[in-house]
Amino acid sequence: MIGDQCWTKENLRVRRYNNGTAIPFDATGGAGGSSSTWNNLTIGAHTIYAHDSVATPSNLTKYGYLYNWYAAKGISTNGTILANDTLRICPSGWHVPTDAEWTTLTDVLGGENVAGGKMKSVGNFYWNSPNTGATNESGFSALPGGYRNSGGGFENIRSNAFFWSDTEGVSSIAWNRDLFYNQSYVKRNYYYFGINKSVGASIRCLKD
Repeated sequence: MIGDQCWTKENLRVRRYNNGTAIPFDATGGAGGSSSTWNNLTIGAHTIYAHDSVATPSNLTKYGYLYNWYAAKGISTNGTILANDTLRICPSGWHVPTDAEWTTLTDVLGGENVAGGKMKSVGNFYWNSPNTGATNESGFSALPGGYRNSGGGFENIRSNAFFWSDTEGVSSIAWNRDLFYNQSYVKRNYYYFGINKSVGASIRCLKD
C-alpha cells in the first residue's frame, strides 16, 4: 500500500494473459538481442534480458520478463484492441497502471524529484553503485531490469528500471516511468532511449 494505491512488489513474470491466452515469447538475436523480428512486432510479446533464464540467479529470476507495450495493453491481433478483446496481463482484480495513476504514486511520495529514491530497492545486489538516494521507504522495491530496445538490443540492466503505463502518447509511443542508479528522481516520458511501443520493459500491476 502506497497512499490509497496497492501495488505489486515484484516485476511481472507471467507468460499468459489472465484469460489463458499465451503471450508470444521472443528469443531471437542471441545474448546481444539485435533482432528485426522483435522490432516489427505489433502484438503483445515478452522476452528475457540477454535471454538469460538458466543462470543462478538468472535475469528472469531477479528481474522478471520484459514486455512490449502491446502486451501491457493486451493487444493480440494486428496492433489493435478488438471490440471483443478482454486480454489483461495482470491477474484478475489488477491492471497495468495508467499514466495518471503513476503520477498519483509519485505525488504521494513527494514528487518526481525525490520519489525514485523512495521507490528503489536498497543496496547494490540489484542496482549498480551508487544507487543514489535509495531508501525503499515506500516498499515499492523497484528493480533495474533494463530494457530491450526497438532494434532488439538489451540495455541498462542494473542501471535503469523502466516500467510501462497502459497510456498511449502519440503514434508508436506510450507513456512510461524510468528510475536510475545515479539519480533520485522518476522520469515521466514517452520518448527516451528511442523508446516506442516495441521496446521491452518491466510491468508492475495496480489493484483495481
